[in-house]
Amino acid sequence: MEKKKGLSISLTTQILIATVGGIVFGSIVGPWASNLKFIGDIFIRLIQMSVVLLVMSAVAGAVGSGDNQDVGKMGFHTFKWIILFTLISAGLGVALAMIVKPGLGIEIASAEEVANATVQAASLQDTVLGFFSTNIVGSMADSAMVPCIVFALFFGVAMGAYTSQSGNRNMVDWIKGFNSIITNIIKNVMTIAPIGIFCLLANVAGATGFKVLIPMAKFLGVLLIGDLIQFLLYGPLTAALCKVNLAKFPKKFAKMSMMALTTTSGAICLPTKMEDEVTKFGVSRKVADFTGPITMSMNSCGAAQCYVVAIFFMAQSTGIQMTAYQMGMAILLSCLMCLGTISVPGGSVIVYTFLASSLGLPLESIAILIGIDWFAGMFRTLMNVDVDVMVAMLVASKLGELDRDVYNEKKVVQY
Repeated sequence: MEKKKGLSISLTTQILIATVGGIVFGSIVGPWASNLKFIGDIFIRLIQMSVVLLVMSAVAGAVGSGDNQDVGKMGFHTFKWIILFTLISAGLGVALAMIVKPGLGIEIASAEEVANATVQAASLQDTVLGFFSTNIVGSMADSAMVPCIVFALFFGVAMGAYTSQSGNRNMVDWIKGFNSIITNIIKNVMTIAPIGIFCLLANVAGATGFKVLIPMAKFLGVLLIGDLIQFLLYGPLTAALCKVNLAKFPKKFAKMSMMALTTTSGAICLPTKMEDEVTKFGVSRKVADFTGPITMSMNSCGAAQCYVVAIFFMAQSTGIQMTAYQMGMAILLSCLMCLGTISVPGGSVIVYTFLASSLGLPLESIAILIGIDWFAGMFRTLMNVDVDVMVAMLVASKLGELDRDVYNEKKVVQY
């Protein structure tokens, strides 16, 4: 006798249900929902504990198993699209901020609140210097992604040279096997994602009641409009250059988009993003393993737009007229701060402080930005993660590593 197939609900649908349920539950029970936050934090930590190992093994394996010419081509095309998309996004942020003026009419917080809410920002030189670690074990412990990626790139190149000279592929096979084990750990953790997301959103809804959104509706509205415009620009461009059907994008992006909106963390979304690149979009495993971690740390279209709008918000809310020089610096600094900024919730606080200090803007308005940063993070992360996939598709298409049969669902592959 054949067994009847039980009711199966996709992970995407489960996350959607958990999102709505968490918001409704938190709004009803109020501050009590904070008691559930620790469960959501456990979920986040379970993902975070494996992300550094996943990133380093994926990058080292992708670089070490190919020749230097392949790595050079992948790197060139990856950074070409990262730079182009980031500059467009930052420029769009300037245009929207000048039209909508999100900072006008906002009552800024007191200096005392700002002093309690902000942290000391590092200088730009220190930020760039931090890309290069003096202790890779310490960088791994601190989840400093860019130094780990830099080390993994060097390790991969050296491993590739060793393999080529000796003919011994044991280390390459070991790294790839290790990466597969870490991937399996994360897949298992993802089964509890709906529970973790429910608890995290219940806490946010219960603590704020979403009242903080009212005075900041214009700021968040600018981010939403900017995301929509970017999707309308980048989506058709990617589909045309990759010669794929644009109409399939919404369904394929659904799961990772829900993860981005609910976790507001590019690092947490990384495993889902890399798996979907291979199994849904047809990107080869080699390209996905190379571009996935790099774009997570360095391709931040949503963040670039958000930081530029935040600069204008700080100026407008305190009555400062920005000069053309300051506008140009706003774009430059916002793009630079996207290179390796903290990819977990709350990391933008450091960026806001740095940008305000660098451009001579008052710090008083930062407290308001911090108050709605979780919501701004939804729009930042959504754009960052989805454009990461488009970059991978463009690189794979250019290198002949895009399987359109997988994209068109004529063939099934596993990550």
